[in-house]
Amino acid sequence: MSANLSVQNIVATASLGKPVQLTRLARVQSNTEYNPEQFPGLVLRIKKPKSAVLVFSSGNLVCTGTKSIAQVREVINQVIKQLRKINVKVTDKPKITVQNIVASGSIDLKLNLNFLALALENTEYEPEQFPGLVYKLIEPNATFLLFSNGKLVCTGTKNKAQLDESMVILNKNIKAATEGKK
Repeated sequence: MSANLSVQNIVATASLGKPVQLTRLARVQSNTEYNPEQFPGLVLRIKKPKSAVLVFSSGNLVCTGTKSIAQVREVINQVIKQLRKINVKVTDKPKITVQNIVASGSIDLKLNLNFLALALENTEYEPEQFPGLVYKLIEPNATFLLFSNGKLVCTGTKNKAQLDESMVILNKNIKAATEGKK
């Protein structure tokens, strides 16, 4: 039983260490959305790689939509370039922290979700409400959505090693559960 996963989204945070005048940024940059009455952050859309960055007046950033750490860096550098236009000069290289990786893939196996819901711990399965089984791992912290056709989504890991380790544990636990059934 093997799995092929591809990263769909990385959520990462960074701090510029400088305050940002969001109203000014919104006026200068056309690729922004800013409604301070509804949300304190400004949304900055980046075309390539396609992503969105929440910019807060504190200089904190939340980057979403990228598929690799290299892309996160590229996006943050683009944000820094755009901030130069409003005289925010970022001198320190921002430390990037990955908060969450979302990956999707499949295991070459049809899954009996009713059986797995009973055989595995930390599961939620209500097929009337949602066709997937939610399976939570504690260590590493990962949450899987498993579907009967073997497709899956994994969220909650913070790096490739955790993602790989959680897949190994998932495979091992499904194998143990299904072999125990025979």
